[in-house]
Amino acid sequence: MQLSQIILFVHDAPRMQAFYARLGLTVADGSAADGFVRLRDPSGGAVLALHFTKAIGPPTGPRTETAMKPCFHVDDIDAARGALVADGTHMRDIHRFEGIAFCDGIDPEGNIFQLTTR
Repeated sequence: MQLSQIILFVHDAPRMQAFYARLGLTVADGSAADGFVRLRDPSGGAVLALHFTKAIGPPTGPRTETAMKPCFHVDDIDAARGALVADGTHMRDIHRFEGIAFCDGIDPEGNIFQLTTR
């Protein structure tokens, strides 16, 4: 078996597609306007599918109790975090541990994601 994709249920697929494009993901197939789009890492790795559902309402704050957190590798965490902050993304502090650096951010619908040098 091989992990092929992670599906993130969303309230506003076009807005979420635009956000995750800022993190480097590009459209593999589908259409956010139609409610389902698969976004691929340009290296050909992971796929994040955004799926519109009425069950997810507009964001009311960070969704801290979800069981998953998408993580994005970056070479320069300070620069990547700074660029997201400059674009208005809420980013938490950078933590460094045994040569690894990471920090969490909050996407437009309150989902927690992580930047990591791992």
